[in-house]
Amino acid sequence: MRITRIPLASALLLALTPAMAEEAMPEYTLLDSIKQGKNMTSFRLRYERVEQDGLQPLKFNGVSGANNPTANQNLRDAHGITLRSLVGWQTAPFHNLSFAAQLINVAKLDDGFNDSTNGAIINAVSNQPGKVQYAKIVDPDDTDINQLYVDWTGIKNTRLRVGRQQLNLDNVRFIGDIGFRQVMQVFDGASVLNKSLPDTEIFLAHFESVKQITTKKRNAGALDIVNVKYRISPTESLVGYGYLSAFEDLGLGRAWFGNGTTPQAIAEGKGGAANETANQSNQVYGLRLDGVRKLNDDWKVLYTAEYARQSDYRGGDDRIEAHYARLGGGAAYGDFALRIDHEQLSSHDGRYAFQTPFGTNHLFQGWVDKFLATPPEGIRDTFLTATYKLGDFAFFVDYHWIRSDEDFHTVGGGTATRGDTYGREWNAAVTYTHDKNLMGKVEYGRFTEGDHYALTRNVPDDVPGNRGRIRDTEKLWLTVMYTF
Repeated sequence: MRITRIPLASALLLALTPAMAEEAMPEYTLLDSIKQGKNMTSFRLRYERVEQDGLQPLKFNGVSGANNPTANQNLRDAHGITLRSLVGWQTAPFHNLSFAAQLINVAKLDDGFNDSTNGAIINAVSNQPGKVQYAKIVDPDDTDINQLYVDWTGIKNTRLRVGRQQLNLDNVRFIGDIGFRQVMQVFDGASVLNKSLPDTEIFLAHFESVKQITTKKRNAGALDIVNVKYRISPTESLVGYGYLSAFEDLGLGRAWFGNGTTPQAIAEGKGGAANETANQSNQVYGLRLDGVRKLNDDWKVLYTAEYARQSDYRGGDDRIEAHYARLGGGAAYGDFALRIDHEQLSSHDGRYAFQTPFGTNHLFQGWVDKFLATPPEGIRDTFLTATYKLGDFAFFVDYHWIRSDEDFHTVGGGTATRGDTYGREWNAAVTYTHDKNLMGKVEYGRFTEGDHYALTRNVPDDVPGNRGRIRDTEKLWLTVMYTF
């Protein structure tokens, strides 16, 4: 047997190498976790223009009639240039802890618009002092902490997050950050995401307050969330969810239950003063099936089916009782996709309709935002959507036929005169992505009124300041965004 002899110096070098490597390895410090973290900084510059038919309010800040020189004049077109600056950083994990902080500043560079805030009571019918003559663009000035949270990952496949955080679940129909607006919606509390079970994500949360896009912070209540997603495949999922809101006042009472001021409105339970203080606590339970099924290298099938029920919760108004349903599908060939969907937000006898107060509602029933709150008669929305991607450009267009779930009164009509068509809307967008940092977008939306909606019966067509109708509106957005 031949024995290979190793020189003594070489043997000593081999023996000492592990120890030397350990000594040479620097200790991972908090400073290292900061350096290796991720940026949460972006700047978004936007021009928005709104042309809306209709009249200015008869009464504003207690001033009405002859003492209000703008009453019943045509609304002026809104035009605004705003800059949203998000500046933040999240550290890499250090002893299973990660820290994130993000500041927000929204500045009006051109403020020819009504931002819908009044500095006191902020609700669905609020107006900005001195700007009531303009159409609305809900992008108020804001400087605040946008996000501030701690993540803990000490348990395998689990993340606990505590603090102020943005949140988007599923298609953001029920829970979203309303990221289109310059001031986003954020939540204060704790959330847990667990991925221990195969192909399953369990998300739980308890939030004590919510900051809305009006900058108003609602903290009289709580929101509890359960969202369980099972991935059938990487592109298909089945989700069960429950959203329990004990917020008595989200500023939406008049929009939910009615804003009428006439004796007729009060008699029908749609009187604004009483409805403003109605308890808005509600619970939603639902099931969602959504996915993309690949057939071959060119063709894919798109499908969505969803159902949910909403009811009063913890003292909520007993009118809160409705359901939600969506069914749709389509196909994609290469970079082109076309689908048709039908969405229903049902009505409870014309007194209340299904509401999604924490959702990114801008994405539904058209971008013109005529239905951020569902009218008491409910909604049935049938819409076609087409998308196409060509190089660095992405194209989008959709068309909506928006009807009511129950017939509504029409302006100028009596008891027997009813309507069921709110109107039609189409939207189009072109997005140019220069690189991972720089993006530009042009968006346009136009809503055309159908039957002339009235909250109650026997509303004459020539009543000054009639607020019932859902007026013709068109909007244009030009956006440039840089993300670090």
